[in-house]
Amino acid sequence: MESLIGPKFSRRRILPGLSVLGDVLALGAEQRLRPARHLILLWLEGAPSQLETFDPHAGRAIAHGSTDIVTSAAGVRIGSGLAQTAEVMHQFTLVRSMVTREGDHERAVFNMKTGYRPNPALLHPAIGAIFCHELPHSPLEIPTHISILPNRWPARGGFLGGGFDAFQLGDPQNPLPDMRASVSGDRESRRMAGLSVIEEAFVRGQTGLEAKTLHRTNLDRARRMMSSEQLRAFNVAEEPAAIRAAYGDTPFGRGCLAARRLVEVGVPCVEVTLDGWDTHVNNHELQAARIQILDPALATLIRDLQQRDLLDRTVVFCGGEFGRTPRLNAVEGRDHWPRGFSIALAGGGFGKGRVHGETDPAGTAPEPASPVRVEDLHATLLTSLGVDPAREVRTPVGRPLQLSEGRVIGELLAGR
Repeated sequence: MESLIGPKFSRRRILPGLSVLGDVLALGAEQRLRPARHLILLWLEGAPSQLETFDPHAGRAIAHGSTDIVTSAAGVRIGSGLAQTAEVMHQFTLVRSMVTREGDHERAVFNMKTGYRPNPALLHPAIGAIFCHELPHSPLEIPTHISILPNRWPARGGFLGGGFDAFQLGDPQNPLPDMRASVSGDRESRRMAGLSVIEEAFVRGQTGLEAKTLHRTNLDRARRMMSSEQLRAFNVAEEPAAIRAAYGDTPFGRGCLAARRLVEVGVPCVEVTLDGWDTHVNNHELQAARIQILDPALATLIRDLQQRDLLDRTVVFCGGEFGRTPRLNAVEGRDHWPRGFSIALAGGGFGKGRVHGETDPAGTAPEPASPVRVEDLHATLLTSLGVDPAREVRTPVGRPLQLSEGRVIGELLAGR
C-alpha cells in the first residue's frame, strides 16, 4: 500500500514545523530522548463537572455546596469525592482551562478525540490511531489500538483507514468473543485449505484487490491473535484478588486494570470509557456516583504503573468532551460548558504536581486564564509521545494535512 506520508516539503509544512521544533528543543535532552511509548485514555463520556472533580471552587456560589480536599500536590485541591486520587495528585498536571468551540456531545467528542472539528468531507483519525500509524511496525499479535467499554463514538482510524480503528471489547471479566475456532483438528485445516482456494480464485486477475480490502491480511492477523499468548493480557482474572479489588469491582475498574496489563505486553494505545456524566438533572447525586467509580480506578492505575516502572513511559489522560455550567439549572443539573473545563494528565514526560490555567470563581468570565485549545492539547500529547505534530500526511484525495494544527504547550511538559 502506498504510504500516506507526503514526500515533498512545503511552506505550509515548514513554518509550523519550525515553531514546534523550537518548543521541542527547549524541553531538555531527557524528554527528547525518552518519549512515552504508551497512551491510556480514560474517557469520561457525557462531560464530567469540573466543579465536582478537578476544579472545585468550594465556598463560592458556583460550587452550590460542593466541597474540596487537600492533595499530595502542594496547594492543589480537588473535589472531595476523589479521596484516593488526591493521594497521587503529585503525579499529575491538571489543565483547568480547556476550551472548545463545540457544545454538542457528538461534535465535541470528535473534536477532543481527533484534535479537529468535524468536517463532512473528511473523517479525521483519533489520536490513538495517529500514534499507532506513526510507530514502527509492531511485532504484537494482538491489536495495537484498543477501546474498552466503547460507547456511541469509539476511537476511529478515520482517513488513515479501518485498520487503525480501535479493537472494541466490553467488560474484561467476560471472555473475548470469537477467539476459538468452531471446529478443531483436521476439520479446521480442511476448511482453511478450501478458503485459500476460494480466495486465490477470487483475486486472480484483479490487481491490487488485496491491498484495497486487506481481507487476507486481516484473516491472517485474526488467526495469529487466536493462538497468541498475548491474549492473556485481556484476562484480568489472573490478577491477585487484592489488585482487582483496589481498582474497583466495576466494568470501568476492570477496564483500567486491563489497560495496565495491555500496556505491559506492549500495546501502544488503550481507551477505557466511563459514561453517564451528562448531568442535566440531579448533578451532585449523579456526578458523585460516577466519581465513586472513577476514583479507585484512576488512583490505582497511577500507583500500579509507577510500581511497575511504566508511568514514565505511559501518558495517562483523564477527561471528557467539555465541562458543566457554573450555575445549576431549575432541576438541579449542570448543562454543557465548553468555556473552561478540566482534564488530568500524568506520566510520559508531563509535569508533576502542577496546575495550568484558572477559571473564574464567579463563573462569569467568557474565557479562563491561560486557555488551552483542543488542538494545542493534541499537539502537546503527540509531542510527549515522540510524534511530530507538524508532520504532513496525505488524505485519500491527496490533500496534505498536518497531524495537528495546534501549538505545543511547553508549560505542561517536564523540564519547563
